Amino acid sequence: MYPEHKKISIQKNALEANENIAKSNKSKFEASKIFVVNLLSSPGSGKTSMIERIMPFLKDLEIKACVIEGDVETDLDKKRIDELNIPSYQIITKGTCHLDAKMIDKALASSNFDLISSDILFIENVGNLVCPTSFNLGEDFKIVVLSITEGDDKPLKYPAAFYKSDIMIINKIDLLNVLDSDIEKIKENALSINNKLKIFEISCKTNEGIKELADYFTAQIINKRENNKTRIS
Repeated sequence: MYPEHKKISIQKNALEANENIAKSNKSKFEASKIFVVNLLSSPGSGKTSMIERIMPFLKDLEIKACVIEGDVETDLDKKRIDELNIPSYQIITKGTCHLDAKMIDKALASSNFDLISSDILFIENVGNLVCPTSFNLGEDFKIVVLSITEGDDKPLKYPAAFYKSDIMIINKIDLLNVLDSDIEKIKENALSINNKLKIFEISCKTNEGIKELADYFTAQIINKRENNKTRIS
């Protein structure tokens, strides 16, 4: 076993190496002016479903998207994305509980993505609210997706995911009437961690809130392409 100081040194070196590659990724994204979001969540919160539901709205707005899928095993989610007829790339981590910047760099080199002609890249991280928060990928926004089925106290139990995110998407709001879940408490707890979080409430079953989310992404894309900025209210 490594002594504790050795473990800390290894972790620090790994994070520093990741940050250097993330900066390189960021430069590529900035050069192409593609808007990049890193989707964080627990397993089953609805990240893939959200992409499926939002794509028709983005296509209506003539927004071109591509997707990097991250999973511990299987390409089941990528197969769902492939049905949307948009470019996608699968990363299987073989047990690693997060994506890192090197994986994204390799995906960019190995995929057929045309970043310059694309408008938005969705990076669907491994389902986990702990490990992915430590690894910058070069994205513009981190987005935490939370299902109301997960409980009101999720932001308090996993504060880093909410503190480091720019947006919180509360999914499965169609179940509010049948679950003992308080959406106002979820928002209160999340905002107590990060009072700058922008919050969207959606249902991937009924499409409630999906158009508003698509419109917001579109505004960010236009803003980045025209002004090379990545955040507007």
